Amino acid sequence: VNPHIDDGGSSAVRLQNPFSFFGHTYSQIYVNNNGYLTFDQSWKNYTPIQFNVYSGRDVIAPLWTDIDNRANGVISYNQYSNGSVLSQATRDINQYFPGVNFNASWVFVATWDRVAYFNYSGTETSFQVVLISSGHASFVLMNYGPIAPTNKPLAAGYATDGTDWFTILWSNVSDHVNFSNLSNMSNVNVSGRWAFGVKRTTQGQHYKRYHSCSATETHHKLEHKRQQ
Repeated sequence: VNPHIDDGGSSAVRLQNPFSFFGHTYSQIYVNNNGYLTFDQSWKNYTPIQFNVYSGRDVIAPLWTDIDNRANGVISYNQYSNGSVLSQATRDINQYFPGVNFNASWVFVATWDRVAYFNYSGTETSFQVVLISSGHASFVLMNYGPIAPTNKPLAAGYATDGTDWFTILWSNVSDHVNFSNLSNMSNVNVSGRWAFGVKRTTQGQHYKRYHSCSATETHHKLEHKRQQ
């Protein structure tokens, strides 16, 4: 469990299996309280960057904003190398990416469970990011539960130190984007879920999608895991 500190985060988490992300292979990760993962060092930035103009470091950001877990909320993470979590990850990836013949060997799950925004104790926002690897291929899932409204800058997606990036949603204070809609959006026809292959292409991936899903499948709710 991450410490209950404003702009805090985890120490370096040693990965049981290396994770490849757009040409880089990492053996550690940082779970930053403000809603994103980094690999090289922890980061306290609470104001998100625009992924399409950023090329400083690899960042996976399910919901980058000014989060404060001192009053309420739990930020936790876990790794899995066997059991039902791997079986579910294998089924999900083969469903979302037909023809990949994927078999998960490792899963990393980080969950922000009912966390508050800074200076707004009592607000509750829940989301999750899942890293999945077979040793040869890597995928990222982003899951969204209830997202409390806020006028703070927010960003969801990922950035790299190169040319690959993806924006689900981004807003500054003046944009008034309704981020609560993340619970109903998808690129895999499952409300509140986004899935990405994170292997570099020759052209790089430059996407900015505002995609609404009618969700013909059962809504996958966040499984809130708390570590004691």
